[in-house]
Amino acid sequence: MAYGQGRIEIVGARVNNLRDISLSIPKNRLVVFTGVSGSGKSSIVFDTIAVESQRQLNETFTPFVRNRLPRYDKPDVTAIANLSAAIVVDQKPVGGGSRSTVGTLTDISPMLRVLFSRYGTPSAGYSHAYSFNDPAGMCPACDGLGRSLRLDLDAFLDEELSLQEGAIRFPPFGVGTWQWRIYAHSGTFDPAKPLRAYSPAERDTLLHGEGFTVRVHGKNGSVNTMAFEGLVTRFTRLYLKRDTSGLAARTRAQVEQVVREGRCPGCDGRRLNAAALATRIGPHSIADYGAMEVTDLLAVLRELEHQGDGGLGPDNPAVGGAVRALQRLEAIGLGYLSLERETSTVSGGEGQRLKMVRHLGSALTGMTYIFDEPSSGLHPADVGRVNQLLLALRDKGNTVLVVEHDPDVIEIADHVIDLGPGAGAHGGTLVYAGTVDGLRRSATTTGRHLAARRPLKTQVREPAGHLEVTGAALHNLRDVSVRLPLGVLTCVTGVAGSGKSTLIGQVLPAQHPHAVVVDQGAIGVSARSSPASHIGALEPIRKLLAKSSGQPAGLFSSNAAGACQTCEGRGLVHTDLAFMDPVTTVCEACGGSRFNDEARRHRWNGKDIVAILALDAEQACAFFAGQPALAAKLSTLVRVGLGYLALGRPTSTLSGGERQRLKLAGELGATTNLYVLDEPTTGLHPADVHALVDLLDRLVDQGNTVIVIEHDVEVIKRADWVVDLGPGGGRHGGTVMFEGTPAQLLADHGSVHGSVHGSVHGSVPGSLTARHLRRSVAELTPPPAAPSPG
Repeated sequence: MAYGQGRIEIVGARVNNLRDISLSIPKNRLVVFTGVSGSGKSSIVFDTIAVESQRQLNETFTPFVRNRLPRYDKPDVTAIANLSAAIVVDQKPVGGGSRSTVGTLTDISPMLRVLFSRYGTPSAGYSHAYSFNDPAGMCPACDGLGRSLRLDLDAFLDEELSLQEGAIRFPPFGVGTWQWRIYAHSGTFDPAKPLRAYSPAERDTLLHGEGFTVRVHGKNGSVNTMAFEGLVTRFTRLYLKRDTSGLAARTRAQVEQVVREGRCPGCDGRRLNAAALATRIGPHSIADYGAMEVTDLLAVLRELEHQGDGGLGPDNPAVGGAVRALQRLEAIGLGYLSLERETSTVSGGEGQRLKMVRHLGSALTGMTYIFDEPSSGLHPADVGRVNQLLLALRDKGNTVLVVEHDPDVIEIADHVIDLGPGAGAHGGTLVYAGTVDGLRRSATTTGRHLAARRPLKTQVREPAGHLEVTGAALHNLRDVSVRLPLGVLTCVTGVAGSGKSTLIGQVLPAQHPHAVVVDQGAIGVSARSSPASHIGALEPIRKLLAKSSGQPAGLFSSNAAGACQTCEGRGLVHTDLAFMDPVTTVCEACGGSRFNDEARRHRWNGKDIVAILALDAEQACAFFAGQPALAAKLSTLVRVGLGYLALGRPTSTLSGGERQRLKLAGELGATTNLYVLDEPTTGLHPADVHALVDLLDRLVDQGNTVIVIEHDVEVIKRADWVVDLGPGGGRHGGTVMFEGTPAQLLADHGSVHGSVHGSVHGSVPGSLTARHLRRSVAELTPPPAAPSPG
């Protein structure tokens, strides 16, 4: 078969739920892949195209190099032609630890280090002398971390007790331990004397003493001579001056209970040593640059360009490069971030945009860029900025493939590929390929929802009281106090960085601990976790099998006695071929079931453990109808729209939208009446969004209070109450812009003052959320009718 060079050709893709589909994807175009969650979008884009591109690229290297690169299994596909090198920009956490910041990730910090090393006074030396990750520049007190851990003596000691009564509260130093004997059985202190009765000299020796030896009596009568260390000195050496990641989880938790983190007193949290901090360009140090928001730093550097003193003009490469990079950050809506912000603290959407900015500055062309829902976590006002970046990458001569649900992103596509018609076993087929206009006229689920805009809710619920959050001043919140109505669906809105997650995801639960928070944190996605294990249904299933068979419950676990010995309960066998790519095959001994013959020999109600885990959630609800508690757990999967998932399916194979809903399912059985959800529509198709809001409505109708942090205007329209924060992000946010009903928000133009209800607080412009809500209502069109079953 001859293939045109202008298209990526895929024949017979069968990865995950893909049904032997074939595609022809135009190159050097912006192509958007759509479809409901679980329809197969990620399977074709990430698990087929991206994996095969990266696998073949790795094959171009020598065996020596290839053995040190990530290894990719060949995807299940008949043929792929005309691939180019793929760069995946996903939503995985940026990570990098506490030494990775926005400045280091975007390569702006190295430019500033060069700038200060050449033009700052007094000079501290070469550029590495301004790096907090280099011994030449880091603060010696905190090793460049900007913060220090100290022992909290109030938590560590009970001054009212003696050593033998348990005055040391830290279990590894508790009564009877070897560490405790150093102080209680060395003759240095009276073990029966309360700590509050110690003289100043005794207390100082207990906490900080050193320079002498003691004879410590062991349990078996042995005597050991050793150098004495005070409690603080010894604890610091054992737990604060070492990497605690290797400690047992229990010990690590115990350490965390008795230490407090604070700014490093040596550098006041600025990470650098005195020489680096003393260097100035104008009134600012390099630490001042790092602490500024991007927008403010950009203004400072533009002023340097304008002044042009001492070589700091528009032709200076360090200044010019930093300005261009900062402009890209500002253009994509991240002007509220600072360069010192640790990458581990940015959201998935912010992290993805930071990666996008890096690639936009690249000189590479002819690449394939693959994006995973780049609109995720973005206010509608920011989606347009992301669209401009996607188009810019395309216009540089690249192929841009985007998995997306947002109508605003779909609208700019040159070509759309829609998968479906449903999810899981009901998906995996090509239902449309062509232009956006053609998709809009099609009868597919995506086509029917693309142009559809629903009206505002006409009747809102009356609150059953109010929940107060008072004096919130965390991060950028400006002493915020809000009254959140009980017994209704409340939507908290605002642009990225406005303070929504801080107020609702952190301050509210701190003031009201009974709230159940379903945030965007990762769930267990190992090959051994499954929907059944996540919602707590697996253990009851094992107990039913154990009771009917008279065997231990561990026999029905693929992690214990029931595991297939050949594959160790994984269902797959990975064969490492040294300098060749690894081969992954289904285990022949268990047929991929994970269980051994003994486990499969026993049945409950006619099915063994393998057959039970092969049931989807809907089938399982019917199968376990006589077990009310278990059926109730399983029904949570159906309630969040995951009725098609097999109970034993590895969560590592689920899409982002499926994982989010699985996490929600795991919380539905909680004994609470207050649910807080952080952007629950993340990764959801418009059809799934409406199903999710139906679920939230049912939760409210059952007497619960539901508060969602959300950008989706279709969710805002169906809320009973809206709290809008802003007006911008970072220091430009943190203010309550509006509190009221969606109808009041629709009418808000920023000119009202007065009461809490439907008001704007202070002389501020109308909210961006109100502007986009008005646009959505103005575009109201009825969705095309679904095709008849015939």
